[in-house]
Amino acid sequence: MSTAQWLVMLHITAAFFYVSGSVAAGILNVLAIRAERPSESAYLLRLVRVTLPVIGVGVAGTLVFGLWLWHERGYSFGAAWIWAALVLWVIAGALGGIGGRHQERSRKLAEQLAASGDTSTDELRALLRDSRGNAISWLAGAATIAILVLMIWKPGS
Repeated sequence: MSTAQWLVMLHITAAFFYVSGSVAAGILNVLAIRAERPSESAYLLRLVRVTLPVIGVGVAGTLVFGLWLWHERGYSFGAAWIWAALVLWVIAGALGGIGGRHQERSRKLAEQLAASGDTSTDELRALLRDSRGNAISWLAGAATIAILVLMIWKPGS
């Protein structure tokens, strides 16, 4: 196999890590929102933390192998689809971090409530269902999907 073929394989593998970890985190977050007891929400939000190394490997790998592939394949520095993907990569990372901090606040409150009677409160339900916090996480997911679209169809190349 050529260097470019290896890089494509590693780039796609990293993308699978990035997307699969993000999807798993999103599913766990939705399940935590729907959970009835704080202990269930806390458990599911703790599981989100397990996905973070997978997402991290994917995020780093897609960037490193993608930039290396850009050089190896000799794509133009004016390739708009690559620049758009890089901008979306930064946006997805920033939004994912903000959404993650929101989930972390929810987890901490759920753990406190689980330790003191395991009865949900309006505060926890409001925090878990906060439209702003959840929208930020979903926008990170949408940016990730947009990156995939750009990588698959490479518009303008």
